[in-house]
Amino acid sequence: MDSDCEMNRQFAKRLRRQQMCSPKSIVLRETVNTTPVQNRLDEDMSCDVEQHKSMQESLELSTRKSHVQRWLFPPSDDTPPPSQEEKQLEDTDVENQTFPSPCITPQKLPILEERLCTPIPISSPLFKMNGANSVNLSADRYIPARSPSNWHTRFSMIPDGRTLGSSSKKSREATGGEGGRDSLAYSCLLRNELLGANIGAVKGPCDERRAVHSPERKNFFHYSSPIENEQNIESMAPYSLSPVGPKSQKLLRSPRKATRKISRIPFKVLDAPELQDDFYLNLVDWSSQNVLSVGLGSCVYLWSACTSQVTRLCDLTSDNNSVTSVAWSERGNYLAVGTHNGYVQVWDVSLSKQINVLNGHSARVGALAWNGDMLSSGSRDRMILQRDVRVPAQSSGDRRLVGHRQEICGLKWSPDNQYLASGGNDNRLYVWNMHTLTPMQTYTEHLAAVKAIAWSPHHHGLLASGGGTADRCIRFWNTLTGQPMQCIDTGSQVCNLAWSKHSSELVSTHGYSQNQILVWKYPALTQVAKLTGHSYRVLYLAVSPDGEAIVTGAGDETLRFWNVFSKVRSQKESKSMLNLFTNIR
Repeated sequence: MDSDCEMNRQFAKRLRRQQMCSPKSIVLRETVNTTPVQNRLDEDMSCDVEQHKSMQESLELSTRKSHVQRWLFPPSDDTPPPSQEEKQLEDTDVENQTFPSPCITPQKLPILEERLCTPIPISSPLFKMNGANSVNLSADRYIPARSPSNWHTRFSMIPDGRTLGSSSKKSREATGGEGGRDSLAYSCLLRNELLGANIGAVKGPCDERRAVHSPERKNFFHYSSPIENEQNIESMAPYSLSPVGPKSQKLLRSPRKATRKISRIPFKVLDAPELQDDFYLNLVDWSSQNVLSVGLGSCVYLWSACTSQVTRLCDLTSDNNSVTSVAWSERGNYLAVGTHNGYVQVWDVSLSKQINVLNGHSARVGALAWNGDMLSSGSRDRMILQRDVRVPAQSSGDRRLVGHRQEICGLKWSPDNQYLASGGNDNRLYVWNMHTLTPMQTYTEHLAAVKAIAWSPHHHGLLASGGGTADRCIRFWNTLTGQPMQCIDTGSQVCNLAWSKHSSELVSTHGYSQNQILVWKYPALTQVAKLTGHSYRVLYLAVSPDGEAIVTGAGDETLRFWNVFSKVRSQKESKSMLNLFTNIR
């Protein structure tokens, strides 16, 4: 019996080897005279092949049914989300998946297992079986499961009038103007009447966008009791003839807040030939008598904003000198002129006469600041000198403030005339007391030269400073406690800073790369306006005496006048319980 099995096994191997070598194995197999033992072996093999085929088809059919059932009847929300392996399996093609055959074991069908592992000829019946199955199954479509994505819930989170990943120009323009406000108010009205949004007021463009559009972060489910809706229905007056509800009536009656508009175009442009493109100089200042002084080359010119008349005050050509800084006194009758040779001239503008010459510096004077009749000057020689302009120049009453290690490019007295802020090319900001010779506070957070310095007229002890190209930041300091407060990165060189006289707003001028003028709202530090027009760094800035307009100068040899601030005070009067007129008695 063992010999017969061994002989049958050898004969089957030889027959299989002939089928692999010859493309006409089936024809040769039909012409061979087989023995009864071989016929019985072929019948067993065909039965096993048919059994394997039926088992594989049933397994594939059950798999396809499970997939179809999964697509048609998605899991409920309580079921856990599919794992990463299940997602990868769902994304692949069903026909390319390989399923194991647990019923076929090597002990039962060693010849069939070996045949499946070897390449199958095209003319083999087993190849035809597998080919027929693949053709039938490839005709099915792959239907992905959309139910876990929860599109019905996510569709409500898409903002109205916008597409994902892009924003149209119309949607950006709809935020401002009367047409945009009316459109947003109409959208709020529709949401009140159709969706019960209960929007009672539209305050401004930013508030309108938050009221109309759904926020980015929102819960999918909102839980509320039906009592609120019943109260809203009962609150409607039965005799009201209005076609809209009470919330919509309140929305329509809500007052509109006047939107502030800042013109992006300067209302006046003046030519300023020979206006130097030097970061460390201060060549423009506006007096309290509405006269603008500009240092051009070796001359100082005065421009009257009332009459638009231009006069030349002084000329330093004979001394082979140039103007490096100008500064008006608080009353507007004296003008200090800093020079490249290190001395400071004081002129009486009404008489067009030089009344004093202040020596003491060994290098150019790039910064000047008045404190009553006291004049502070900062120079490249790293010293700050404080002198009384009424005292003759020969007297020895000068106060020397030593602390900076490089050129001093910024000087500003506080509104109460008690503290002096100085900035230098050594990236340091000092705060000096008028009664001492050493700095009271030292700030070293800036990473570049500190030229832009401004004291707040609304908050006592609040100081703002701006850094150069390597810093690009505007920093705010509490000089009462010596602590830093806020910081904002502007993205470009900060050249000048100036506070509004009527509101908590701040204007800054910048250098490379956009040469822009920015208006900030304090303390939110949000941009109110962005003005462009200069082709060079905006190195010079001055505020008009009424506090509404500013003038900017740049190396493009132009002076541009802008209407930036308004006279209306933004701070509302705070109501106190101690006020006698708060309540009616």
